[in-house]
Amino acid sequence: MEGQIKGPAIFLAQFSSDGAPFDSLAGITSWASELGYKGVQIPTFDKRIFDLDKAAESASYCDEVKGICTDSGVQITELSTHLQGQLVAVNPAYDIAFDAFAPAECHRNPEKRQAWAVDQMMKAAVVSERLGLSNTVSFSGSLAFPFLYPWPQRPEGLIEEAFSELGRRWKPILDHYADHGQKIAFEIHPGEDVFDGATWEMFLDACDQHEAARINYDPSHFLLQQMDYVAFIDLYHDRISAFHVKDAEFNPDGRQGVYSGYQPWVNRAGRFRSLGDGQVDFEAIFSKLTQYGYDGWAVLEWECCLKSPTQGAAEGAPFIKRHLIETTEKAFDDFAGSVRDDGAIREMLGL
Repeated sequence: MEGQIKGPAIFLAQFSSDGAPFDSLAGITSWASELGYKGVQIPTFDKRIFDLDKAAESASYCDEVKGICTDSGVQITELSTHLQGQLVAVNPAYDIAFDAFAPAECHRNPEKRQAWAVDQMMKAAVVSERLGLSNTVSFSGSLAFPFLYPWPQRPEGLIEEAFSELGRRWKPILDHYADHGQKIAFEIHPGEDVFDGATWEMFLDACDQHEAARINYDPSHFLLQQMDYVAFIDLYHDRISAFHVKDAEFNPDGRQGVYSGYQPWVNRAGRFRSLGDGQVDFEAIFSKLTQYGYDGWAVLEWECCLKSPTQGAAEGAPFIKRHLIETTEKAFDDFAGSVRDDGAIREMLGL
C-alpha cells in the first residue's frame, strides 16, 4: 500500500459568479482557503477566474496564476475541460443545447464548434504542463447517448461506429497530452457516451488502451445508476487519477425509478446531495482508494437540489478531512511477531 489521498480540495465551477469574492481567482481561492481547502480544481471555461487562451500564450500569466493560488494558501489540483471535452463529440440532437458551451461565433456551426473544442483541449495540455501539473479532468462527449435505450431497435453497427468515431476524435488529443506529460481523467457520467464500466472499456478499446486516458471517479453518478461503485474501484483502480467527492441518493417508489420521470431535480428519485446528506458510503470509498495507493486529490464537487452552495462548501472541507486516511507503515500485529527462523519454519511445516 503506497501513497495517501490529498485534500480537502474543491472544484470551483459551481461557485464562480459575478459577485465578490467569486468573480476573481484571488477572491475565490482565498474564500476556499478560509473554509479549509488545500487545493482547487480550476475550470478553464470561466474567464472570470481563469483565461485558458491567455495561459496558452503567456507563461508569465501561468506564473501569475500559480502565485495567486500560493498566496491564498492553496494548490492547483487539476484543470477542468469538461465543457470543451463535451463538444469534441456532439450528436445533432444536442446541437442547439450544447451551443451554449461555445463562443457565439461557433453557434449553429457544429464543425466550427468541434474545431474550437479540440483547440481548447490542446491548449489545456500545454497550460497544465506549464502549471506543473500532470492530470486534467474532462468529459468524453456523446454521439450514441440518444440511442441509450434499444427502442426502436438499434441498427446493427450503430454503437460500434459511434465508439470508433470517439476513438478517432480522441486519440490525437490523447497523443498530444502524452507528449506534454499529461493525462485526461474522464468523468464517467450519464449524458456522455462513457457513463459506466462497460462503456469505459469500449472507449479504451477505441483509443487503443491509450495510457493518457484515465478516470475521474465520481460515485454519485454510479449510485444513481444503481451500480456497485466500490467494486468499480476494484475493477478500474489502475486508471483512476482524479476523484470528485460528490454525494447522491436514490429513492425509487411506485411512480419513478432510475429515469425519474422527467421530474425537476428536487422531485427525482435520484438526486445529487451535499456531502453527508446522501447515501454514498464514503468510508468504503476512501478505504478502497487508499488500499490501491491512490495518492491524488479528493475534490469536492458540490451539487445539491436542496442545500445552498455556501453551506455545502463550508461543510465539505471538514467532511473530506475526516475521511482522509493516514496510511500505516507497520502491521497492526507486529507486536506479536518474531525473528525469522528458517529451521523453525520447516519444522512447523513438517519438512
